Amino acid sequence: MITQEMYEGLGLKESEYKRILELLGRQPTLTELAMFSVEWSEHCGYCRSRRWLKILPKTGKFKSLVGEDSGGIIVDDIAIIFKAESHNHPSQVEPKQGAATGVGGIIRDIFTAGARPIASLDSLRFGTLDEPYSRYLLKGVVDGIQFYGNCVGVPTVGGEVYFNKRYSGNCLVNVMCIGVAPKDKLARAKAVAGGIIMYVGSSTGKDGIGGCSVLASAEFAEGEEKRPTVQIGDPFTEKCLIEATLETISTGHVLGIKDMGAAGLTCSISEMAQAGGTGMDIDLDKVPTREREMQPWEIMMSESQERMLVCIKEGKEEEIEKIFSKWGLNAAVLGKATIDGIVRIKAKNEVVAEIKADFLAEAPLYEMPHKKPDYQDELNYLDLDKIVQPRNLGEVLIKLLSSPNITNKNWIYHQYDHMVQVNTMVLPGSDAAVLRIKGTNKAIAATTDCNAKYCELNPLRGAQIAIAEAARNLVCSGAEPAAVTDCLNFANPEKPQRYWYFKNCVEGITEACQFFGVSVVSGNVSFYNESPLGAILPTPMIGMIGIVSDIKKVCTQGFKNENEAIILLGKNLPDIGGSEYLEVIHNQFKGQAPYLDLSQEKALHDTVLKVIKDGLVQSAHDCSEGGLAAALAECCLSNSEKITGALIDNLDFDIRKDFVLFAESQSRVILSASFENVPKIKEIAGNNTVPFKVIGKTGGDSLKILDNDKELINLKLDKLKSVWYESLEESLNSSS
Repeated sequence: MITQEMYEGLGLKESEYKRILELLGRQPTLTELAMFSVEWSEHCGYCRSRRWLKILPKTGKFKSLVGEDSGGIIVDDIAIIFKAESHNHPSQVEPKQGAATGVGGIIRDIFTAGARPIASLDSLRFGTLDEPYSRYLLKGVVDGIQFYGNCVGVPTVGGEVYFNKRYSGNCLVNVMCIGVAPKDKLARAKAVAGGIIMYVGSSTGKDGIGGCSVLASAEFAEGEEKRPTVQIGDPFTEKCLIEATLETISTGHVLGIKDMGAAGLTCSISEMAQAGGTGMDIDLDKVPTREREMQPWEIMMSESQERMLVCIKEGKEEEIEKIFSKWGLNAAVLGKATIDGIVRIKAKNEVVAEIKADFLAEAPLYEMPHKKPDYQDELNYLDLDKIVQPRNLGEVLIKLLSSPNITNKNWIYHQYDHMVQVNTMVLPGSDAAVLRIKGTNKAIAATTDCNAKYCELNPLRGAQIAIAEAARNLVCSGAEPAAVTDCLNFANPEKPQRYWYFKNCVEGITEACQFFGVSVVSGNVSFYNESPLGAILPTPMIGMIGIVSDIKKVCTQGFKNENEAIILLGKNLPDIGGSEYLEVIHNQFKGQAPYLDLSQEKALHDTVLKVIKDGLVQSAHDCSEGGLAAALAECCLSNSEKITGALIDNLDFDIRKDFVLFAESQSRVILSASFENVPKIKEIAGNNTVPFKVIGKTGGDSLKILDNDKELINLKLDKLKSVWYESLEESLNSSS
């Protein structure tokens, strides 16, 4: 007898339970109830987000592949497959394993599509570093990423990290993976009637039971402890699973394949059946388990890692079993794909579940109310005249460069192996990572981006800025923006003033992607990111890839030579709303998000790509957090071979000096080039109506910024370098 306590304990509402009764025409078994609870959770079924996800553009200037578990684009004869996922709630509970299994899960989404994983990136958010638990989370998450990524042999090549008190009760751990494959060798996550269903990989245990429904589909409550729901990962098993899976797909015997991620067997069985228009007959007694006397519902809900479900051609079972056995992995026949559309689960010769696949895989769709928050107008009001202009602008720059959100993240990325597989051309620390595509003269550039403070101030524009900045980072590397994956991290969707941010961010992503001609090929939604400490900032993380058409034309952000022109493309505006300058120096978070004109941004992209492809520039770097002064400092310090100073003596100070230097106006890029190339660059910028100005030259051992011969900033590079490279580790050590 199913009780209210039982279905509510699994996260089902009374209305949902009544719907289950209507669909089945009877009471569900305990196994069926468990299956519905995970498949109808927000994490698996996207019940509260699908309405808006449908508007995201699925086509762009590159041919798009939108699959079941991941997506990608076609470049010549190569499929580039990529996706991002969140593992926020597990990482808040157990940071190392939460992050590690997040990495493992996203890698599986790539190689189950038939692509070899070649790189990972991450996007992380924590509370402020003066909080002991935030420091614990940061260290644990970084340890988990390096542990799994380094061991499995997939390089971690880029990412971003932000700190804000709004993440204190709910950190964000978003991970992205990229893979490549011949375009005619891809696999689909669907079953084919008559196919044999095999379980492959590691054994099933009780770790992670209810992980997706319990952790990712509800807020953290006061004093809540959910450690048993966090999965445990084994990267060495995953490495074997990569090789065995790709070898199996290469046989041509695979009809469909899917990772057992969130919701484990329930998800892979029901969604493969639904995608293929089939049913499945499954015998749970054949499932390899590592714990005795597991109940059917436990087996169906377990989220044990490194497991997959494969649909293969009948008669090929022994051949497939030999491949996985060679790699020390389980391979067991569980049953068969049927034509009746019913998922039928047996255990100990009894039917414990018998449900139409469509009932499970097509979760309810809710129209969620949304309302602009009552406090939004007050949040957006900022009287610029009341912002006191600092006397010592050099001290301001030092404080900004030491801020955890701007300072170099080498303490983190030096723990990652970013050279395994020897594809990495541009290492962490520049605007984007760049990876060669073996056998071609092309490369993939990749970045993760989102300034969540902008999204809090104006969710539509903030999301557009996330797209624009990601694209700007790619063009500064010499890559044409190609396609997007996302991790949409938001608070409780059942609160209208929270859901308003989600709706507007999705609309902003849609408008910007359509304008730039990039498709959204994959992604993830993570709701309920709030705790008794409050809601997170709305964080629609954007993972974007671009294509470098000639690997000889890759560009990086560091100044290379002395006595070269420093050029500013774009216009300085007094955009200090939501800026690091306003928060770090003036202890305020408010105002308007920076102004953004998509057509002006696109013109900037065209200009930067053209001057890089024509070989006219030595470096390119976008202006973002910390504004123009911080970007100039980063240009001076980013060349690993030799740091190079700069004299900036031709800036227009038609607005306040501190706003020129530290405002976070969009659509700006700093270039360096030989003076003989300046006329050509100016002509290209003029053709695109992009503001152009030579603002100084490279050289020396300082960063000097003048206004009519009056010194505004004069800082030695050694001082800037120690601040920029060492501040994060010092913050961790001084607070520990």
